[in-house]
Amino acid sequence: MPNPIKYNKKYDKLTDEERELLEINKKSIADFVEQSTSISDIDYATRNAHAKTYAVAKGEFVIDKNVPEELQPFFDKEKYDLTIRFSNAHLKINKNKKDLPAYGFSVKIKDENGNLLANYPLVNFPLFPINSVSTFLKLFTSVNRFYVKKWSSFSLMIQILKIMPSIFTGSFLKNIIKLISKRNDFILSFDFHSVGAYKLGENMMKIKLKPRSIERHFGKKLKVKNSIKSYFKTHNFTADVLIQLCYDLKDQPINKLNVEWKNSPYIKIGEVKIDKNGLLNPASCDNEMLSFNPFESKIFFQPVGKIQKLRDEAYKVSIQTRRKMNKLLKYNK
Repeated sequence: MPNPIKYNKKYDKLTDEERELLEINKKSIADFVEQSTSISDIDYATRNAHAKTYAVAKGEFVIDKNVPEELQPFFDKEKYDLTIRFSNAHLKINKNKKDLPAYGFSVKIKDENGNLLANYPLVNFPLFPINSVSTFLKLFTSVNRFYVKKWSSFSLMIQILKIMPSIFTGSFLKNIIKLISKRNDFILSFDFHSVGAYKLGENMMKIKLKPRSIERHFGKKLKVKNSIKSYFKTHNFTADVLIQLCYDLKDQPINKLNVEWKNSPYIKIGEVKIDKNGLLNPASCDNEMLSFNPFESKIFFQPVGKIQKLRDEAYKVSIQTRRKMNKLLKYNK
């Protein structure tokens, strides 16, 4: 294989117009979180994406003994401690409707001293339908305002129509069909992906979490939250952690998120393990207030790309507003 392409900050650089739109979007995020108690009809302020927590668990990241020599400096311990949040991607917590199968598997990695190494928000759909930062910010702002200000759906539909061309790629359509075929499957049977790229030192990577030997129809008649609780009463969970490295921007594009990377073999770097009875109380204040901002990671594990760059300030606004609101609401379960 050729040598991996090295990270360059040009992959992250936003234009002046994009920065202006980001400031508008940040205001819409704060407005959403401030009103999220009424939007979801609950007694605490939520995130403005992945609002519903299914479960929180403690786990371990066990490093594979056959990690390639050039990658070993990044994984110099036998194992690391994990905090994991299972979630649904919807902005609003739907209590009575069946959830769409848009799931999150967010991972917080710490060393033996409790120091944070990396946050990785993973999702069960490997692609993102929008490559344009401006289009994404306008859409996200419209969605927030739709919920907060009860805007008509017309303006939101206009923004949705703008992203349609990005959806009609072979990779995207293939994965939509795959998701539809698995829409009723158990959440832990899905593969989870980083979607965007991340640094691995000077290199750039994508991450895939591939669960082992999970019965896809487990807990089929249960709600997602209850199926997870039921599973961990009797089962351990193991998933392979695989990465791809960027060798060629044509085959592994950084800022084109609606196509899969090709011609980059998966490299196994370890396993995520969750023991049975490893679930924590998802409704406790500490667990509900968890943040998985990937920009809080060590510098050599941080996100790469323009869409990824937006996450830093969006996460900060969300968590700051949630903390403020939940302090006012005296949320302390």
